[in-house]
Amino acid sequence: MFPPEIDLRPAAYLEQLGTIFARFGAATQDSGNISYGVQTVDARYFVKTAGEPDNPTPYLDFDGRVALLRNAVELARSVTHAALPALHALIESPAGPVLVYEWRDGDLLGPALERFKALPTQEILTALNSLYDLHAELDAGGWVEGDFYDSAMLYDFPSRRLTVMDLDTYRRGPYRNTMGRMFGSSRFMAPEEHVLGAPIDTRTTAYVMARTAQIFLTDAPSPLHAVLTEATTTRFPSYQAFHEAWLTASSTIGDKLANRAT
Repeated sequence: MFPPEIDLRPAAYLEQLGTIFARFGAATQDSGNISYGVQTVDARYFVKTAGEPDNPTPYLDFDGRVALLRNAVELARSVTHAALPALHALIESPAGPVLVYEWRDGDLLGPALERFKALPTQEILTALNSLYDLHAELDAGGWVEGDFYDSAMLYDFPSRRLTVMDLDTYRRGPYRNTMGRMFGSSRFMAPEEHVLGAPIDTRTTAYVMARTAQIFLTDAPSPLHAVLTEATTTRFPSYQAFHEAWLTASSTIGDKLANRAT
């Protein structure tokens, strides 16, 4: 359905492809990317582009934005997981790569965070387990977290489905922090993401995932609280070690939460 290359600007091509029902540009993000929701005869798609080549406003120039989109393609092609929208196509255009993903319904967890935190603990834990399982796959593929925060996730409240997106700045690691203060939300970032020259590796992913749970869970059950505290203080040696500790702790509280819910 999708050609490998087009000679039109992305918006013009998408208008021919179907109906553009949503546009995400400068009003909703500062990356310089422009994304679209497109309805065709058969399906809905989320389409991401590098935006306008001559736009001087974003913190990354056009070439930098293109590089991140190509990195996103590499990540999407290396990992398949229910929490990740499927990448249907990469289309080359005069304005850079056009990434066509499946459309996912849901609310951005940034603006909807308080609503999400008010859900039953077991439902939040189910979402976290999906997030952590995805990162186990990413970690096994050598991917290290970058610029992850609550608005990198959608939550479909009716279907209780978590979607993770915008992982463009994840990198294969380990590598060194060359920026000092890296991209990201300080609420989620690991200490090394603030330190020039610090190693960024699997331990970084573990810290950020643990911070995510600390933010999501108003009152984490005691065994999980202990795991999250260790992950953000003395630190686990790897993401795998953190994930295994989380799963072990989770297995000890499942019955208690089930009984509490009834």
